[in-house]
Amino acid sequence: MPYDVVIVGAGPAGLSAAIRLKQVAAEKGAELSVCILEKGSEVGAHILSGAVIDPRSLDELIPDWREKGCPLADVPVTDNQHWMLSKTGKVSVPHFLTPPFMHNKGTYTGSLGNLCRWLATQAEELGVEIFPGFAAAEILYNDDGSVKGVATGDMGVARDGTHKPDYTPGLEIHAKYTFFGEGVRGHLSKQIIRTFDLAKDSQPQVYGIGIKELWDIAPENHVPGRVIHTQGWPLNETEGSNGGGFLYHQANGQVALGFVTWLSYSNPYLSPFQEMQRWKTHPEIAKILRGAKRVSYGARAISDGGLQSIPKLVFPGGALIGCSAGFLNVPRIKGTHTAMKSGMMAAEAAVDAILSQRQHDELAAYPEAFEASWVKKELSIVRNVVPLVEKFGELIGSALANVTMWAEYIGLKMPFTMKHHPNHKSLWRKDQVKPIAYPKPDGVLTFDRLSSVFISNTNHEEDQPVHLTLKDPNIPVEYDLPMYDEPAQRYCPAGVYEIVGQEEGNPKFVINAQNCVHCKTCDIKDPTQNINWVVPEGGGGPNYPNM
Repeated sequence: MPYDVVIVGAGPAGLSAAIRLKQVAAEKGAELSVCILEKGSEVGAHILSGAVIDPRSLDELIPDWREKGCPLADVPVTDNQHWMLSKTGKVSVPHFLTPPFMHNKGTYTGSLGNLCRWLATQAEELGVEIFPGFAAAEILYNDDGSVKGVATGDMGVARDGTHKPDYTPGLEIHAKYTFFGEGVRGHLSKQIIRTFDLAKDSQPQVYGIGIKELWDIAPENHVPGRVIHTQGWPLNETEGSNGGGFLYHQANGQVALGFVTWLSYSNPYLSPFQEMQRWKTHPEIAKILRGAKRVSYGARAISDGGLQSIPKLVFPGGALIGCSAGFLNVPRIKGTHTAMKSGMMAAEAAVDAILSQRQHDELAAYPEAFEASWVKKELSIVRNVVPLVEKFGELIGSALANVTMWAEYIGLKMPFTMKHHPNHKSLWRKDQVKPIAYPKPDGVLTFDRLSSVFISNTNHEEDQPVHLTLKDPNIPVEYDLPMYDEPAQRYCPAGVYEIVGQEEGNPKFVINAQNCVHCKTCDIKDPTQNINWVVPEGGGGPNYPNM
């Protein structure tokens, strides 16, 4: 199937790109064919974010979005708080200590998945063809090495590779330009970056894992538009770890709450899932959740590298957009507006190229637009925040980061850009650290992983090839287990990995792939980079309703 542009991923970047392609083409009196492939069962099924959203890009893309019934308009942020937590108490950070862009003025809180569902309707009204349940599984190349398009994965393949009765072969989608907007650590984006050496002039990308729950809370505890971020406890009890929590009062009496653990942590016994559960027991958080009910759960990796980790954005035949490239503003905890703008800039470059009768070359106008954009300026101001906190620890590092943000904000550009170190190299050996004893879940405020995965509506066809592949099947037991007590047992938020038979002296590494929520943490944190996450059959994975 030929198109002018094919977009992999119906997230904020991909949908914004599709809408902008149609808008600009119409402005120029032309018609372009645009297709989006989405591996989730529906648009929004795999979308997970806090989310507090800066509407800047949405204002540019669809200026009347508030009048068009966009669900994001329901809850503007009315109260912004930042807490430093000790084990039992908190200190609120006064607004005047932080730069104005940290105050969430003019932002909205709600479901990013529902925003994407709404954007999909806008795209379809413009003639964009969206195919949910179809996973782009392979990159197609022209004879000259440029990207020709993608192929969707075969459906109905059994675990042993044989074809089941419902087998359907994949489909080749050819395009003049292909945009990869798969989100963080995308399966095909990894290949593109490696094939074209796009990261040769950038720092390694670094990540966090965000674990989120949605709760129905008591009406007397609900304040629509209240936004709370936390630092400190519980991660400050484990040397070499950083991160923080969030709690957003959203529509319909719900709060979205979650916890982000930077994947630069060094103790292999640390469990991001357990740290999140422990965080909920803090008196100030537990007070808000008294009498509440948990209704949804999910997890997703986050690109924390910022400006210096963004790879080259273009290659012959296409572009990286959104979190496939990594545009998150970490201190603001916002990447939707920058992801959307990246898609819009790539779209504008593609329209001009196609109308000039070009195809399969580099869209140089896209990185040029980024260099001159407010996205570049915004990310430049905060570029040293993550490395400062990692280098100097939470208290001193956060203070230094705040000073640099203030300086950059008022125009005093710091004469340096700090470096990053790959997350998979940060773990210490198990004999260098103390094991962490986590409390058992109470089933009221704290929960186990399997009951959590159940309410993420995760589903994979059991008889299909395992999408969590090992480069060497012996490494987990022969190397990772004696060296790190196999950390995959703990860093996975879905209970995918476990060691069985250890007490009998016959340890075996088990992969429960059907539990996978597609967070990509294993692909990132595995110390030998032995685990390779590849795309499963389309339509599998979580089905997030309001996340």
